[in-house]
Amino acid sequence: MTRTDMPLAVVTGASSGIGAATARRLAREGFHVIAAARRQDRITALAQQIGGTPVTCDITSPSDVTALTDTVASLGGVCHVLVNNAGGAVGLEYVEDADIADWRHMYEVNVIGTMRVTQALLPALERSGAGTIVMITSTAGHVLYEGGGGYTAAKHAEAALTGTLRLELNGRPIRIIEIAPGMVATEEFSLVRFRGDAEKAAKVYEGVQNPLTADDIADCVAWCVTRPHHVNIDQLVVRPLAQAAQHKVHRGPIQQKT
Repeated sequence: MTRTDMPLAVVTGASSGIGAATARRLAREGFHVIAAARRQDRITALAQQIGGTPVTCDITSPSDVTALTDTVASLGGVCHVLVNNAGGAVGLEYVEDADIADWRHMYEVNVIGTMRVTQALLPALERSGAGTIVMITSTAGHVLYEGGGGYTAAKHAEAALTGTLRLELNGRPIRIIEIAPGMVATEEFSLVRFRGDAEKAAKVYEGVQNPLTADDIADCVAWCVTRPHHVNIDQLVVRPLAQAAQHKVHRGPIQQKT
């Protein structure tokens, strides 16, 4: 099949972690995947592996997002799936000590960037006649915790954006799916949050038996987008067995009561 013969999926933040895993999984599901992220070398290598198309894209940049929509247009102008995955956290300071620049960055990426990409691709999604937008939010978009003010504020806003879109697009052929992961061990999320401090990043998952992986979330994305189009998985919250809630994490072996 040529590219235009295949359903088209766009995945943002595809250079690592959940984004890269999702791009690989959707390619296996038969989609031609546009892998969009800032790091050109990584998405170029990924696109070569999966037969996709790389687009260097910082979702906070209007010109980069325009280049993304131009690429969709060059491949037929129809988008079937958009996975808004790009985002992230910076810092774990309490509100009284927080850096406004960190909060602004988290809001720009998680909320404004997501809105910008969604706005840009809505016409192509609608042209498909059966479009799907997947928002990768977080359990941080539904609960609060000390030191997480900036990230939880941004993720709550992204969850609100998701629900608002579902209301506003009701009656049009685009379904809106929110996947809210809990504790996922990826190579970069906590490392970025702790500004490159590998020791602090490792402590997040210390003693946790089988935290979620990027492939687990990619599996959730694939399941949601391959349901019959009249089936809308409004919200899927997914945590590892060891994490009962944001503040309730079992560290140590999972044991059966005897």
